[in-house]
Amino acid sequence: MTEQRDYRSTVFLPKTDFPMKAGLPQKEPGILARWQEIDLYRRLRDARAGREKFILHDGPPYANGDMHIGHALNHILKDMVVRTQSLLGKDAPYVPGWDCHGLPIEWKVEEEYRKKKKNKDEVPPKEFRAECRAYAQKWVDVQREQLKRLGINGDWDNPYLTMDFTAEAIIVGELLKFAESGLLYRGAKPVMWSPVEKTALAEAEVEYEDIVSTQIDVAFEIIEAEDPDLMGASVVIWTTTPWTIPVNQAVAYGDHIDYHMIEVDGRRLLVAEPLVESFVKRLGHESHDMHFFVKGALLAGTKVRHPMHHLGGFYATPRPLLSGEFVTVESGTGFVHMAPDHGEDDFLLCKANGIDPVFAVTGEGKYREDWGWLGGQGSVINPKFNAPEGPICEDLRASGGLMAASADYRHSYPHSWRSKAKVIFRCTPQWFVPMDRPLPGDHPADLDPLEAMLRDVAEAKTLRQTALQAIADTRFVPEKGRNRIGAMVEGRPDWVLSRQRAWGVPITLFVDRKTGQYLADPAVNARIVAAIRAEGVDAWEDLRAQEYLGPDYKAEDYERVTDILDVWFDSGSTHAFVLESGKWPDLLRPEGYTGPLADLYLEGSDQHRGWFQSSLLEACATRGHAPYKAVLTHGFTMDAKGMKMSKSLGNTISPIDLMRDYGADILRLWALSVDFTEDHRIGKEILQGVADQYRKLRNTFRYLLGALEGFAEGERLPVAEMPELERYMLVQLEKLDATLRQAVQDFDFNTYVRALSEFCNEDLSAFFFDIRKDSLYCDAPADPKRRAYRTVLDLLFHALVRYAAPVLVFTAEEVWQTRYPDGDSVHLLTWPKLPASTVDEDRWAELRALRVSVNEAIEPLRREKVLGSGLEAVVTVPDSAPEADLAELFITGTVVRGQGDGVIVTRTSDHKCGRCWRHLPDVAEDGALCGRCEDVVATIDGEVA
Repeated sequence: MTEQRDYRSTVFLPKTDFPMKAGLPQKEPGILARWQEIDLYRRLRDARAGREKFILHDGPPYANGDMHIGHALNHILKDMVVRTQSLLGKDAPYVPGWDCHGLPIEWKVEEEYRKKKKNKDEVPPKEFRAECRAYAQKWVDVQREQLKRLGINGDWDNPYLTMDFTAEAIIVGELLKFAESGLLYRGAKPVMWSPVEKTALAEAEVEYEDIVSTQIDVAFEIIEAEDPDLMGASVVIWTTTPWTIPVNQAVAYGDHIDYHMIEVDGRRLLVAEPLVESFVKRLGHESHDMHFFVKGALLAGTKVRHPMHHLGGFYATPRPLLSGEFVTVESGTGFVHMAPDHGEDDFLLCKANGIDPVFAVTGEGKYREDWGWLGGQGSVINPKFNAPEGPICEDLRASGGLMAASADYRHSYPHSWRSKAKVIFRCTPQWFVPMDRPLPGDHPADLDPLEAMLRDVAEAKTLRQTALQAIADTRFVPEKGRNRIGAMVEGRPDWVLSRQRAWGVPITLFVDRKTGQYLADPAVNARIVAAIRAEGVDAWEDLRAQEYLGPDYKAEDYERVTDILDVWFDSGSTHAFVLESGKWPDLLRPEGYTGPLADLYLEGSDQHRGWFQSSLLEACATRGHAPYKAVLTHGFTMDAKGMKMSKSLGNTISPIDLMRDYGADILRLWALSVDFTEDHRIGKEILQGVADQYRKLRNTFRYLLGALEGFAEGERLPVAEMPELERYMLVQLEKLDATLRQAVQDFDFNTYVRALSEFCNEDLSAFFFDIRKDSLYCDAPADPKRRAYRTVLDLLFHALVRYAAPVLVFTAEEVWQTRYPDGDSVHLLTWPKLPASTVDEDRWAELRALRVSVNEAIEPLRREKVLGSGLEAVVTVPDSAPEADLAELFITGTVVRGQGDGVIVTRTSDHKCGRCWRHLPDVAEDGALCGRCEDVVATIDGEVA
């Protein structure tokens, strides 16, 4: 055997400086700096100018605290939407925003006050608001940098802030549209109230938690009844809010309920028949005497006296029994005590019977100082105050009214999601938007006002009806969101707009002191809006009342409303000042455009009762339709065990820490790989899996860059001249392209990422690259097969780097700049245009299945050391196998056809080529060259000589 030459220098191995190790935490900030230097966002706007618009309107997060994992997920999803739409060639601007008013920020400023033993009520309102504004701005700046680090491309230098003077003025303008169209009223209704924060709360500001409460049974003695047998007996009510007994004004019963007159310890008590046994157990008795039945409807006209009637005054007034449809026999006694100040059913039933609230409980949760029982005491949410040994129960016990009391009733109860304290229903004067009042229609300017009103009444299209129609017209992803928000709107009460706080947009109304009607004068309103546009919310003050009222009204005749707006009205109006104001020209629709201005709103599923709904109601009331064409919702991020993240549990995961450890692209890949429409998980092992997925994608690009080293246009080969394998891969690329396009249309980013990864791993790395590495390494550079392969690699590179760019924003830029160091940003490119190609896909499916069978037959022989590699194998396949260069496809020595259906593998006796390592009949001895390699080496040697 002759000494063999080392042919390694003659093999055309891939060459690239693109590193296998990403080093994302170190590399990404530099890429981000370059984007800022070239003003990528503005460059993209210029490049897409005049194209079809796609507008995702950003839901404003609170400017309060560091970015958390929910922020990261939300903004990555938004960025993916915007980038994929831009990739499709659309003009897809993105203006980020922040919600800057409201209780979360006030609460934080007050926390600082408490640390300094400073009383907020002693601070001038303007000074307090200035501190709130500064606090909000601080966190806007912090969160902005954190979100930019995620690779979110947006107009970061010009975000929208609800505390900007222009925004505040437009919010006021939107409120005054409600006022001028008669869609505001002031009324006293029970609303959810936080005694800790001293303000009304919206449903979206409340969360429910399980608590254990005191449950009490209280006897109300019957003093008036048509049936004399009822006289002297007592109806028994049951409640888990003992603090409402001091404000009781009536008792409700059910017409359909059968009540039993029972006797316990010599007292006759009326209780619903299905609840007698449980009631007697609460009394600690095992038996009772039964007297007679009475149908609930026969209790009409009956009156009882309050167990504290001996106090006189308010308590001396007899309490009527009232029929209530809401009374059930699910728990309690079948009688419900009515406190119209503290329950919606109570309020409505009492109002229908001429009983008004008495406003006994103050904003701090205490009884008024002048209240006849427990005056000045509280807080009413204090468990000790309501306990069986507390002052309420003790007084009831002393009066003989308390039948039973125990602190053992577990149930769900509303809490403020900020302070975590219990809330109460409390009747206070508030400003409301009616859900069921007819909306004013669009009428000719010269139409008689009375005729216009009659038309509105005839059409009878209420805000509720308009909103429900808008929901029907909107696309929801996932579809279940439609039912969720629809059910909420269908059953919601009137919208409570007012809050009793300082940091927010004021309810800029003047109320006539004599009539109680608010002033709806467009000239006055215009002056108010102009002042707030110039000076912000501080412009709304008593000293300027006459200035706003002008010469036609006297300030002393009007009350200036001092409440502020619910922050959900602020954020619900963002479509008006962001999409319509012109401050962001990129967001303006072409002249003549009608309908919703935003293509998409995208937030967490909790926003069905929050921003999605407040925006819907605001726009439907003022514009007659939703502000969005589609709504996309995502679930919440849980820890690796599926538990809700909580600081108290110590299981929170910071996206800032994750970017420091893994890089933003790993976090982005995680966010876009999970089924974000449901609750999903994150943890160390999950992220390690994502990192492995990223590594495979990165290695795909690394291979492409190396294999395309030195590729020039002169090497490109037309599709028609390519081998069938290359044409097959182009068909597979077209199928991937269609899958990704559909995923973009469906906002199905989990499918998008999975399809892209599977194509790179299964179709390219494990199949195409594997088969063609022999041609790439060993064929002559001018060989048509090698040229075809490199041509397809170039097409793959340009397609895949575009597909990956919305997901791996930093890596795609690194890949692009590695190949085109003097080129522009990859993010300015549009969706790839692919050449058409056709093959018999069924035939190729059969070939790929056969390839799998061959590999499965070879693998045991490799493990047993019979074969070193598949190149040493002689493979026998069924005679029916499709025609093709099967040895090339299987990467084996030779392939022969035989009888039978199975695959047979034996070891070849052919010698191994010293350059390409294939075992071929034309190789004289191990280490010698095959014919192909002899020709290539001869050419190389000739070029060197």
